[in-house]
Amino acid sequence: MRKETNMTDTTTYWTMIDSPLGPLLLTADEEAISGVIMDADLDEQTEPSAGWVEDPARFEDARLQLEEYFAGQRTEFDLPLRAAGTPFQHEVWAALQTIPYGEVRSYSQIAAQIGRPGASRAVGLANGRNPIAVIVPCHRVIGASGALTGYGGGLPRKRLLLDLEAGLPQPALATP
Repeated sequence: MRKETNMTDTTTYWTMIDSPLGPLLLTADEEAISGVIMDADLDEQTEPSAGWVEDPARFEDARLQLEEYFAGQRTEFDLPLRAAGTPFQHEVWAALQTIPYGEVRSYSQIAAQIGRPGASRAVGLANGRNPIAVIVPCHRVIGASGALTGYGGGLPRKRLLLDLEAGLPQPALATP
């Protein structure tokens, strides 16, 4: 299972990697991955900030694990993670990591799982604020009706990830 570490370091390291979803901005501190951000994430910064340190070597394990995932060879990630968020968001993000590869859950199921059955909307908001896309599988959360609902990277990317996990053929993703 993924390890959530405490926030102590202020240096942000970054690299960009290619993926079937398009370029991904990876961020980390001294010890853990803090972001996997797609260019369509509306609420997230998608360019490195001044003062960030480019360090591709720091992300070698993450790059390899993401490549294995996109090739259908990895179903779980084994990386240290450190996401900035509220205690409630951390509860939701931890619950997301329990959704097995190839399965989906509704917002209400996640709310019930964390002991807050009336908090479906709040779960949706926390899910949408997940800064570590793909690795913390927010794409595995769908509407109660089974319909695909919002995804920071866009619904075509969500569909691509769910189809990948279902073992379906992967068409090229059109740039949103």
